[in-house]
Amino acid sequence: MAGETILEVRNLTKRFGALTAVDHVSIPFPKGKITLIIGPNGSGKTTLLNCIAGLYQPDEGQVIYKGEDITGYPSHEIARKGLVRTFQIPLPLSKLTVLENLLVGYQHNPGERLFRSLFARSWLRQEETAVEKAFHILTLLGLDHMWDRLAEELSGGQLKLLELGKALMTDAETILADEPVGSVNPVLAHELFEHMVNLTQQLGITFIVIEHRLQIAVEYVDHVYAMMEGQIISEGTPKEVLNDPKVIEGYLR
Repeated sequence: MAGETILEVRNLTKRFGALTAVDHVSIPFPKGKITLIIGPNGSGKTTLLNCIAGLYQPDEGQVIYKGEDITGYPSHEIARKGLVRTFQIPLPLSKLTVLENLLVGYQHNPGERLFRSLFARSWLRQEETAVEKAFHILTLLGLDHMWDRLAEELSGGQLKLLELGKALMTDAETILADEPVGSVNPVLAHELFEHMVNLTQQLGITFIVIEHRLQIAVEYVDHVYAMMEGQIISEGTPKEVLNDPKVIEGYLR
C-alpha cells in the first residue's frame, strides 16, 4: 500500500493460556485510508484491535503509532494520542441533546464550568470554541439539523453517527471500529461508510474496521486483510482478497 504509515503492528502476538489468539501479525496501516480486517469468528480480529488500543497487553511484538512505540501503554493514554477504539467512547446520554452529547466528549472540556454553561446557555469563549467544533462535526455527519434532538429520539443509524461524532470531538485521528454498521439497515449502513470515506478525504482520519457485512464494506474500503487462527492469510484489494482460495476455504469451514 502506498502512502504514509500512521500505525504499524510488528510481529504482534497475544496468547490466552495455550491459545494463541494473535500470532506474529505485522500490518502497516496507511494514514487517511480505510483498512478492513475480515475473518470468521475466533480468527483474532477483535483481539488484534484490543492489543492496538491498549486494552490487552501483547505477549510479543510492537505497536507503533506516529513513529512512537506505544506497546504496553494504558488505553486511556493511547486514546489521548488520537488512537481511539469506538466502544471506549461513552454511550450517548439519552436525556441530553445531540449537541450536548458531543460537548460532553470535548477533548478540552474545562470540567464543571462546561456543564454550568451547558445548562445555563451562557457560553464563555472556550465553550464557544467547543460549540463551533461540534457543529462542524455535526455538519460533516449530516446531523446538524438534529442538534437539539434528544439522543433517545435517534434511530440506530443516527446513534452510530453520534458515536462517530463523539470520537471526532476527542480529536481522534485513527479510529478502530468493530462492526460499525452492525444491526443497521442497509441504507444507513451505506450512509455510515460514505461518511467514513468523506472523513478520510476531508480530515485525513484513518479507519481500521472489522465488519462482517462484507458486501457493503468492500465498496468503501481501500485495503483488506484476512485473518484465520490468529494469522494473516491474505491481503490486498477487496477483490483480490475475496477471490483468494484460502479466504474462500476459510469462510466455508
